[in-house]
Amino acid sequence: MGKRSRKQRGTETSAAAPPRAPAARRPARPERPRAPWHPFPLVELSVLIGLVLLVWGLIRGGEDGAVMLVLGMALASLAGLETALREHFSGHASHALLIAAVPAVLTSGVIWFAGGPPALVVIAGGAVLVAGFVALRRSFRPRS
Repeated sequence: MGKRSRKQRGTETSAAAPPRAPAARRPARPERPRAPWHPFPLVELSVLIGLVLLVWGLIRGGEDGAVMLVLGMALASLAGLETALREHFSGHASHALLIAAVPAVLTSGVIWFAGGPPALVVIAGGAVLVAGFVALRRSFRPRS
């Protein structure tokens, strides 16, 4: 047998692979802020009921199904918005764009259903979105 076969395994170091450095640990993020109704899982139940309404509305179809779809989307969206608001204003994570989109969509919807021109819908919605994002971003910086 040759010399190579007698070498102990694990003692060879490859020239191509440098020795491993200890993995750098990221600092742990602080725990998410608790809801005022903490022991009761209100947000999770809202999402669950919203998903059930979405599926039921898809299966049922027709006008009743459309109402269930809209209610399911609204309920699940409100649950997500509540979590985003709580995390943003406690300084845990910035959700400025998501929160700013809510008044922008509402503004665009009001103008659209009032019969405004499409260009006004886009311009007004965009202006509200940008103004809200800048204001929310500024309000987040001191907390983080």
